[in-house]
Parts: sequence; structure tokens; C-alpha cells
Amino acid sequence: MKPCPSSNMAVEASYCASWMAAVEANNARGWRTVPSECVRHVESYMIGGQYKSDVDAVVERVAAYLDGVVAADDGKDVWLLDSAADEQSFSLSLSLSLYDFRGDAFDSTAFRNWILRGDCPAIPAVLGLYEKLMGRGFQVFLVTGRDEEVLGSSTAANLAAQGFVGHQRLIMR
Repeated sequence: MKPCPSSNMAVEASYCASWMAAVEANNARGWRTVPSECVRHVESYMIGGQYKSDVDAVVERVAAYLDGVVAADDGKDVWLLDSAADEQSFSLSLSLSLYDFRGDAFDSTAFRNWILRGDCPAIPAVLGLYEKLMGRGFQVFLVTGRDEEVLGSSTAANLAAQGFVGHQRLIMR
């Protein structure tokens, strides 16, 4: 007797959703590629609308919190956007697609070259939050783990081109 295809698909989707949750919680250590049975699941998540919905939901929660905070007029209220210059502000969907949504091993040289091109698109919800912070008078610092010596100028130029202008400082590794 053959297994029901829809049953296998449901088990695979459940496994892949669990695997993604483990990765996001940093509980899946040492993985170099997405399990082959999960590549299409990751692709669907990234470009099928769920990733955007998740980002929008998180930004809405941050914006709701921000609505209850009043910045003083002394310029001393600071907001750190950690990882703002990489995956939190730029859409990495294009980059991930270059690696078959990480079904292929990560190539740090190719990824660095992609960043150096400086055409990473902003995530609209994150840019909107950034603009709201700036408009509310916060001194915004952008923090990233990117290497300043190698990626500093291209990252700064890409941020500016995407609308991340006027921040206090870009802090890099």
C-alpha cells in the first residue's frame, strides 16, 4: 500500500515548520544548508507572503510600543536598531534565491559580492518604523555585524539609497 501523497506533504510541511522554528530560536546549531525536503517550504515562506506578514506583525508591535513612548526635546533619547543594516532592514529574499533558498551551501564570497553591489532592497515595514522613529525625535543608531572595512561604504550607500538617512551612526564590526 502506497502512502497518501497529501499525508506525506502534511508531515513534510510540519517537519519543515518545526525546523524553521528551531533555526529562528537559534536551537538548530551547525546547519549549513536547509534540509532538501524543506527548500520549497522556505522559498514559499520567503516569497509567498508569510515572511512579509511576520515582519509586519513584529513591526506593528514595536510601533504600538513606540506610541506609548515620548522622546524628550533634549536629543538624548536613543533607539538602537540591531542588525538594521542587514537582514532586519534589507530583504534577503533575492540573496537567498541565489542559494536555492539555502538548499545550496552558503558561499560567503558570492554573498559579500552581492552586498558590495549595494542594491539590497529595503523591507518597507522596517523603513516605515525607521522613519517613524526619526520623526518622533529619536537618535537612531544602526547596528550590524557586517565588517566595516570590507562592507562599510557599500552598506552605508545602500542604506541611504533605500531611505535610511539621518541616523546618528552606523555601528559595524
